[in-house]
Amino acid sequence: MTDYLTTDAGRRIAYERLDGQGPGVVFLGGFRSDMQGSKAVHLRDWAAAQGRAFLRFDYSGHGASDGAFEDGCIADWAADARAAIGALTDGPQILVGSSMGGWISLLMARAIPDRIAGLVTIAAAPDFTERGFWAGFSAEQRRVLAQEGCVALPSEYGEPLILTRRLIEDGRQQLVLDRPLDLPFPVRMLQGTADEDVPVSWAMDLLDHVTGEDVRLTLVKGADHRFSSPECLDLIVATIGEVVQNVRV
Repeated sequence: MTDYLTTDAGRRIAYERLDGQGPGVVFLGGFRSDMQGSKAVHLRDWAAAQGRAFLRFDYSGHGASDGAFEDGCIADWAADARAAIGALTDGPQILVGSSMGGWISLLMARAIPDRIAGLVTIAAAPDFTERGFWAGFSAEQRRVLAQEGCVALPSEYGEPLILTRRLIEDGRQQLVLDRPLDLPFPVRMLQGTADEDVPVSWAMDLLDHVTGEDVRLTLVKGADHRFSSPECLDLIVATIGEVVQNVRV
């Protein structure tokens, strides 16, 4: 059942929570995705069968949460995640971050490391507003963004994607690859080699950048950005189980 949390910032975000044993699992979705996606639903069903505490939610402007997507930025969505973890979970959690959720999970590792028992990323996209969107803009798109405050990009999912100057400028304040990033808990990174949105080189960059005693990257040949085939979903669950076994008590 969907419930709602009003954050200290006044944003009303939708969530679904399962009670169970810890450490709990928190799913952090991607850019313009929601908690009804195949990975979130699969993990909910797995957690229910395992009797494990589980939380999934929609960032503001996403899914069933209030707000317009175009009004949001990385800092807002990270604040939503922090509010949800703080208000809706008990004790250290295993964060499972997909795409943008991987970036959000790394921001949580920096902001609230005491609340994180382990980390699983799926096609993590840290700093993508800068190294993906901004780096890919033409001179004309950069001019339009500066003068008009937004730029429209064609999208394979239907309506054009509206990117705002606020999103880009805020993204520069949330970068994680520009300073040391220690991950003192089990970390497993999953990445498909056929991902056209997040290159394998980004996964390698992240692996090289972070420090930690238990950090591993798994490449899946032929897997795309969705990482939602039955085999990929099984791998995500198995990877979470491995992290659970390696969590420090």
